[in-house]
Amino acid sequence: MKIRLPSLNEKMLELYTLKYAQSPFASPAKGTMNRIVYAAAHVVVQPMKSGNPWNETLSIDWDKTLAFREYLWRLGFRVAEAMDTAQRGMGLSWEESAELITRSAAHAKTIPGAMLSCGVGTDQLNFNAETTIDDVLQAYRAQFEVVNRAGVSAILMASRALCATAKSATDYRKVYSTLLQEAKDKVILHWLGEAFDPSLHGYWGSTDIPTAMDTVLSIIEANINKVDGIKISLLEAKWEIELRRRLPQGVKLYTGDDFNFGELIAGDGERFSHALLGIFDPIAPVAAHALVALANGDLQHYQEIIQPTVQLSREIFCAPTRYYKAGIVFLAWLNGHQDHFSMLGGMQSARSMPHYCTIFRLADQAGALIKPDLAIQRMKQFLAVYGGIEAE
Repeated sequence: MKIRLPSLNEKMLELYTLKYAQSPFASPAKGTMNRIVYAAAHVVVQPMKSGNPWNETLSIDWDKTLAFREYLWRLGFRVAEAMDTAQRGMGLSWEESAELITRSAAHAKTIPGAMLSCGVGTDQLNFNAETTIDDVLQAYRAQFEVVNRAGVSAILMASRALCATAKSATDYRKVYSTLLQEAKDKVILHWLGEAFDPSLHGYWGSTDIPTAMDTVLSIIEANINKVDGIKISLLEAKWEIELRRRLPQGVKLYTGDDFNFGELIAGDGERFSHALLGIFDPIAPVAAHALVALANGDLQHYQEIIQPTVQLSREIFCAPTRYYKAGIVFLAWLNGHQDHFSMLGGMQSARSMPHYCTIFRLADQAGALIKPDLAIQRMKQFLAVYGGIEAE
């Protein structure tokens, strides 16, 4: 199976031969996993509905969006709902997020064993210089109420409003301790680095990561009865390893490191990370096979499967990292989970044609093109429209 693609030096076209005419991961993995793994899932829009994608939320295709979550559940993943992978804060408003949470929670109840956790933030709050810490608390509480009504657990997301309003680490301790003690059930904390959102620069009250880590650990230790774990997304393995080492017993570390997740999930023989990752959205069938191999004690096979997906992930999440959602949806389209490559906010335009071509190559090499025939057909359509490259 072959396709003409722009060459890696971007000066000419070359004939690329796919590694896999049929993905070895097309059939579901047989076995169980010994890690808790959340896939943060994207949303599917309805491009036929009118709307201005730059300043209005386009209509959500609820059938396709929920079908994709069902696909993840049936592969053995938990779903992290209404997170940044769903374009939260970059096209998906709180009103649509609330509906997404409600619909996903209802659908999860129809799928045996489906597990769902949902993002709680403050994105409905139009903050300014007059915003107070109490305003931030009230915004968080309003979103907690929606998640509680849906009957699912919460992921306490990082807040742009809190980052802009807090004067010191003391304000973070106040907000998080208050919310944790008010929470009905244990929650997952969310440390999102500024590579994902520049507005979160200096989160936890310091630009010094060791100091910020001391603050978040003090919050966890003071509220250990309400903390299931913490997701950390700093894209530097050393910080995750250090935080993992220092966490109180019983508190889980969920890797959010889309650059180094393979080694972090495997662990060092003493400690390992669970996972809550956006990259699990497009590589779910491949990752499931790797995770089952890991659970079976076959570390070599795990590494053989997972390493090519890490290379793919590093391309999808390359700087500016916050635009990674485009690569996620691109692969969802290539793999037939939706009928178009359209996104909230016109986000499909956020990456270049060479970037998408590299994703295609790396996805093939990782076995993540589950339907290669369809992927080639759609890639040809993409090249014709996006780059004026006509198929031969």
